[in-house]
Amino acid sequence: MTRFLTLIIFIKTIMITAPTLATTYSFSQEANLIAAQPSIGQLWQKGVFAHFKSGDGLDIHYALFNVHDGAATIVVSPGRSESYLKYKEVAYDLINQGYNVAMIDHRGQGLSSRELEDREKGYVADFQNYVDDFHVFIKQIVKPQLGQRLYLLAHSMGGNIGILYMQQQPNTFQAASLSSPMIAINADPAPAWLAAPLIQSSHFFNALFSDQSSYFIGHGGFKEKQFSDNDLMHSKVRFEIFQTLYKQTKNIQLGGVTLAWLDAAIASDKAIFANIKQLSTPIMVMQAELDTVVSNEKQDEFCQQLHQHHADSCINGKAVVIKGAKHELLFESDAMRNQSLTTTLDWFNKH
Repeated sequence: MTRFLTLIIFIKTIMITAPTLATTYSFSQEANLIAAQPSIGQLWQKGVFAHFKSGDGLDIHYALFNVHDGAATIVVSPGRSESYLKYKEVAYDLINQGYNVAMIDHRGQGLSSRELEDREKGYVADFQNYVDDFHVFIKQIVKPQLGQRLYLLAHSMGGNIGILYMQQQPNTFQAASLSSPMIAINADPAPAWLAAPLIQSSHFFNALFSDQSSYFIGHGGFKEKQFSDNDLMHSKVRFEIFQTLYKQTKNIQLGGVTLAWLDAAIASDKAIFANIKQLSTPIMVMQAELDTVVSNEKQDEFCQQLHQHHADSCINGKAVVIKGAKHELLFESDAMRNQSLTTTLDWFNKH
């Protein structure tokens, strides 16, 4: 009986003293986000905002935050249609954890140059152009000004670009966290085997008659979105902040995708898997459970294949699933966003 009582007391002690999932990090929260805007803005003013010329003469804009002497830097690669201006809260939280931050506006979006006459068309001729811009950014801007210890935080299309870059420049990042990476677009309701050839043939014939790629069916210029039917996030306050930003900053507005962009995206998806063995950077994939924008199935396939030849990536061959989350993990409601940021920073701390 004495041993039994001792065992019960021991179990209770473990239950009381066991560590909880509470993070040691401190992130901004929805309830205080509006009130925190002056503080976020004040830290934002410490940034350097400039642009460089791409190899083909485009202005590629970026932001650097060299706040902590000698600290590691998190390089942020945003998703399609996003500007670094949208990432003020993200930069604020990362800087407050002791990191420096570098962010880029990919060509054809944000503050960077647009290539078509209709500047609201989502266009790129080849995803390699994104990668080449990113390489110039890292080599000529980030490393000389912020040092060699770099981590990658990439979202959606930015994850696709990041993967292609790491295949070509394998020793750049200590580790990478990919938020809802666009390994492949979500073609629902059409099956991928049907959607891809339809897009490719449509782009082919469109290119025969015009050098101004047409919008994909159902896509058009920039439109304000309503929170009630958005497929990006559950956080109303974060949604309204970024919608207000885009409404008030017309030169970052972007519409839907063109046939050329979709054709280039399909080619990039194939390149990711064809060259997967060239990846040596420790990579973690964060998957939004309720994502309807990109293919979670392809993320799973990517993780399984990557883990087979690089055991330190996609632990157990799986993505980290953020339960209940929509596509934009870094702008989700607090619980899901906190989990995403904590998971990312824990991953970086391991490497």
